Amino acid sequence: MTTPDTPAALEARAVEAYGAGEFEASVSAWERLYDVQTAAGEPVDAARAAAMVAINLLCETGLMAPVRGWTARAKRSLGDAPAGPVHALLAIVAAYERFLSGDPESALEPALEAVELGQRFGVAPAQGLGRTALARLAIHAGDVDRGIAMLDELAADLEAGAFDPLTTGNVYCELICAAQWVGRHDRAREWTETMDRWRQGRAFGGTNGRCRIHRAELLRVSGPAAAAEEEALAACVELRPWMRREFGWPLVELGNIRLLRGDLVGAEEAYLEAHERAWSPQPGLALVRLAQGRADVAEEMVRGEIEYPMEVPWKERPPFGDLRLAPLLAARSEIAEVRGDRAGADAAAEELTAIQARYPSPGMRATAALARARAALVAGTPHAAVEPAQTAVACWADLGAPYDVATARVVLGHALRGTGAEDLASMEWRSAVAGFREFGAGHRAAAVEVLLGAGEQAPAPSASQAAAPSVSPAEAFLVRSGDRWEIGCRDRRAWVPDLKGVHLLATLVAEPGREFHVLDLAGAGIVEAGLPVLDDEARAAYRRRLADVEDDLAEAERDNDEARRILAERDRDYLMAELSSAVGLGGRSRRSAGTVERARTSVTRSLRYALARISEQLPDLGGHLDAAVRTGTCCSYRPDPVTPLDWRVTN
Repeated sequence: MTTPDTPAALEARAVEAYGAGEFEASVSAWERLYDVQTAAGEPVDAARAAAMVAINLLCETGLMAPVRGWTARAKRSLGDAPAGPVHALLAIVAAYERFLSGDPESALEPALEAVELGQRFGVAPAQGLGRTALARLAIHAGDVDRGIAMLDELAADLEAGAFDPLTTGNVYCELICAAQWVGRHDRAREWTETMDRWRQGRAFGGTNGRCRIHRAELLRVSGPAAAAEEEALAACVELRPWMRREFGWPLVELGNIRLLRGDLVGAEEAYLEAHERAWSPQPGLALVRLAQGRADVAEEMVRGEIEYPMEVPWKERPPFGDLRLAPLLAARSEIAEVRGDRAGADAAAEELTAIQARYPSPGMRATAALARARAALVAGTPHAAVEPAQTAVACWADLGAPYDVATARVVLGHALRGTGAEDLASMEWRSAVAGFREFGAGHRAAAVEVLLGAGEQAPAPSASQAAAPSVSPAEAFLVRSGDRWEIGCRDRRAWVPDLKGVHLLATLVAEPGREFHVLDLAGAGIVEAGLPVLDDEARAAYRRRLADVEDDLAEAERDNDEARRILAERDRDYLMAELSSAVGLGGRSRRSAGTVERARTSVTRSLRYALARISEQLPDLGGHLDAAVRTGTCCSYRPDPVTPLDWRVTN
């Protein structure tokens, strides 16, 4: 039986669909409610429905032109109506639309209005998001301490239950993003832990997935890397039904984690998928090119993004201003060190130091200090590199960031070796090896061990040593027994459950070096005909939004608003690409080509979960496997030739 299109039924349908993860169905219900209320001669109620469409599009899609279109409909419906709750909703939409479009000056007045009207009429989203916007604007203006204090006060209100669940989830996400903006990883960690406790049984809509991304971001800093990737993959699965263009955010985070782990193929896949969604993959993709030995290409990519930035409505990174440049400049510093580019290294260090002075935080201080150390090394003045490299080590250590500490120690080691302090350099590099291994970046640890080998001359072997045969690989075993597996090496052994990931591991270690495609590993269950790339409801919604974008473009061209025109064109390109990818020959719906990515996600999650369980009981063997198991479109077991294992596998 079809539910009648009464206002109450439509609103209930919108809320229910949102909670079930059916984003397009929820927005369509609000759009239908707007039509029904307009036809019924209820302009204020129609305006409220239009405002809800705008808020949903603002929070979940990253498409600003349709947001402006629905805001305009709401304002037309309101006409000269006195201020009320709908005006509060429109004020917060206006504040964030201007903010995310790179116009912070125009965002201040509507943010203030949102807070005032939200308090007056009891509109929780306007109060919570309005206060967050004001704090972010204070941070952008350089008043970091005041902005963080405002966020602290808001966090206390969230813990006290001052807002409804949907508002609470969105505001927690905003708090964490704002802290990460400015390198306050301590606050981001504190608020993420609080959000994680709060969300149990209360989170609504896409909040669980967003919380997972924040946890992945923090694990990318603190490690272990395997857990970070597991969270990022889970976030991608949970948020795929929710996000549209903004799905580039979890994809970029997944790429960042894979890059640190040395999975260049997997990182590039994630970055390129983000780029397909009109989301900037930089500087991550440039650093992939650097790791591939293509430093000149990496420099071109970063320089291009600095000079011609992709206009992305980031909530997670500043969408404008100097803070947006900080990660790009940090990458440029790293690239310049590899290229021996003194001008590039000096410029990056100078700009990062200026940003740190305006936006002080431990994270920014460490980033700027490391850039100065690299610039000194490129300039051939290692003595001048020692102090800033030590500063970077100390700052990252205070933040609990083992990968970044190890990276800074590598630079410090080069500086010390340049001054002739060979023993001190080796000490830093040995600590770096331990840090990289703790984090789960075995490839970086191996590279530093090469530096240690070049600097530490081993004593000449005795005649008996020279004649001795090479050491045979140690024996390891993985044996299935009923509903569990026994795994061990040398004199250590443990039992692990009969997990899918253990079966996959058995396949890999039985044939070291062999590449297994994920479709072969995943089995028939994952290989299916595929779902439509976009269902009928989503395609219809995209066509409606495309009409809004065309109207926005025409208005921008009429007003000679170049910035707005560029943003609208980005929205149009994204929607056109999504629609064209969803329709095949003769207008038929194209089935998804995402089978490989689903298989990759499933296999990677299963393997990483199994390795984490093994590491809990056998840390040494777990560390070996974490470094030797390669995941991606193809998976393999490639042990370090210096410490090979001879596996006995019984399935």
